[in-house]
Amino acid sequence: MTMTAEQATWFSERFNRLVSNVDQVLLGKTFVIKLSFTALLSEGHLLLEDFPGTGKTSLARAMAQSVDGSTNRIQFTPDLLPGDITGVSIYDQGANDFEFHRGPVFANIVLADEINRASPKTQAALLEVMEEGQVTVDGVTHDVGAPFMVIATQNPIEQAGTYRLPEAQLDRFIMKASIGYPDHASTVRILEGAGVKAHETILPPIASAQVIVEMGALARTVHVDPSINDYVSRLVEATRSTAEIRLGASVRGALALIRTAKTLAAANGRHYVIPDDVKALAEPVLAHRLLLDPEAEFDGVTASSVIAQILIETPPPSDRQAV
Repeated sequence: MTMTAEQATWFSERFNRLVSNVDQVLLGKTFVIKLSFTALLSEGHLLLEDFPGTGKTSLARAMAQSVDGSTNRIQFTPDLLPGDITGVSIYDQGANDFEFHRGPVFANIVLADEINRASPKTQAALLEVMEEGQVTVDGVTHDVGAPFMVIATQNPIEQAGTYRLPEAQLDRFIMKASIGYPDHASTVRILEGAGVKAHETILPPIASAQVIVEMGALARTVHVDPSINDYVSRLVEATRSTAEIRLGASVRGALALIRTAKTLAAANGRHYVIPDDVKALAEPVLAHRLLLDPEAEFDGVTASSVIAQILIETPPPSDRQAV
């Protein structure tokens, strides 16, 4: 079943209401908010690499309030253990049995703050739940429910005492983005509301958790022309043959680009994907999956600049292919 034009209009209206709601808290960052909801509705996770105080926690809290869901914040530290995230089984003497106590990962939106400060073993505790939406403790599987999204943050300037995320875990994040500092006008508006603390701001719910799940399922039905699949394939293959790249994007990256392009198309009121959807998402979806050649990195080449060059050199489809 393919999404209809009427369903696309409904999807776009609800999507824009969600974005406008969060925009009341994260002023002047509409594009990042759109990326965040695109990741949520594509059933993916978001990695935010940004400086302290740019609104990462506020974004996660505002999104959870907008979808009438739960949110938990986990401050990653070197002494954090896997059980501190997933939960542990504790022996109950009265029942003469072990009782599972859920960890903070059991929420609709989980903020993993400064994820690279925890040990690789603790980071790996998120791998199963990010991929499968479930946690296995002592051989017993527990579903975390839906919708489920991890928003992980890392600080790009303080690298002492941190553990770089391995490529396998970076690949689990459907997007990587940066909020950045607000512009002058937005900063003035923020200062005008300085009397209200960020955690005191309560946003009205725009959609229930069940509606978000239904929107995610509806986004999967957006039509993708074979020429778009060919275009995405050529983009991904180009990342593997570029001299500056030691490790290109995987098939998972190509699938992520198609999934998010479907959601973005529906958010723009279309029931079909166009090349501009792919172009808009290529950098946030693919850049963090690339491993640069050390010499190119030393010369100042970035993954984002490589993606931009690939988009220039790879012609988009001009005609639809026959199915």
